[in-house]
Amino acid sequence: MTKRKTSNGKGQGNKAKKGSKNGRGSNSWKKQNGPRKEFVKKEFTRHIPVLLQSVLEQLDLKKGQVFVDCNLGDGGHSEEVAKTMNGDITIVGFDLDQDAIARAGSNFEIAFKDLEKKPNVIFINDNFRNLTKALDEKGISKADAILYDLGLSSYELEESGRGFSFRKDEPLIMTFSNKRNETGNESTTDEMTAKASDVEFTAEDIINDWDEENIRTIIESYGEDKFAWKIAKGIVKARELERITTTAKLAEIIKQSVPGFARFGKTHPATKTFQALRIAINDELNALTETIPQAMEQLSEGGRLVVISYHSLEDRIVKNFFKKFEEEEKGRILTKRPIVPTEDEMDENPRARSAKMRVFQKI
Repeated sequence: MTKRKTSNGKGQGNKAKKGSKNGRGSNSWKKQNGPRKEFVKKEFTRHIPVLLQSVLEQLDLKKGQVFVDCNLGDGGHSEEVAKTMNGDITIVGFDLDQDAIARAGSNFEIAFKDLEKKPNVIFINDNFRNLTKALDEKGISKADAILYDLGLSSYELEESGRGFSFRKDEPLIMTFSNKRNETGNESTTDEMTAKASDVEFTAEDIINDWDEENIRTIIESYGEDKFAWKIAKGIVKARELERITTTAKLAEIIKQSVPGFARFGKTHPATKTFQALRIAINDELNALTETIPQAMEQLSEGGRLVVISYHSLEDRIVKNFFKKFEEEEKGRILTKRPIVPTEDEMDENPRARSAKMRVFQKI
């Protein structure tokens, strides 16, 4: 049996009990809560918080403190923080997606109704690269713990209609931010097709308007795909016949561009290209590079910075920043090795399989 190691270096294997205090990445949340009723009715998918038990342990929050969730999503991590604190907590939730904030708000209304005290929840519809400015505007001078969960939510992948997944036929948008129609309501399924024209810059623009060399560079740099040049060449050749506007069309082009042996492996051949396009469109790596130093400045003495990344480019940025902070004697790294999901969590939530969590404590 393969054993996975957490930051203390002890193999847990399958012995980590689901929902136990020592079980890294417990998924008791899913079984205890399940999807919210109103979202089931609307066929929304409730995101399963990754490494939930580990996050709660590593945040090390106390009642009355301030917690900043820089990737709010459906609010799963923040919800459990509030429950653990019996509502005696201030939660600041960042998300660039207006729909995510709306979903989190609805989830919180249900989850917090039986708490002894209602948590003070502050929603911020902004990019976390503007962390300091946004917190200042809300009168938040210091935070006791800050969390970044850099993964996509289940809703963004399955329900947003913005083309994050190659498993659905959607317009090639891939932006985290979203716009409403003139009445302020959510866009309907039919309206989603026209959304690419509502935002400034989309994946469709890159695929159809950038030259082959630049497309190859993006796939190679952000997707780390060894077939980047073949994929770029295939895209440019295909778009000569017609404009590429949907995820299904792009995924098929990529599949036909790679060598035969790479078409039917465990990982879909379009996976890395879609990752690369999403990173480029949302300027994710630069945003992360800008926000981590701000988070350190915003932390109070003894406060903790917790970051969950999902690919090597993000993890490298976080690892290097934490090393730099420690060298500058700003605090200490609490995870010499990243905390990873247990086999149980990966079985229940396959999207957690690539998660790595690093923790830094300010002094």
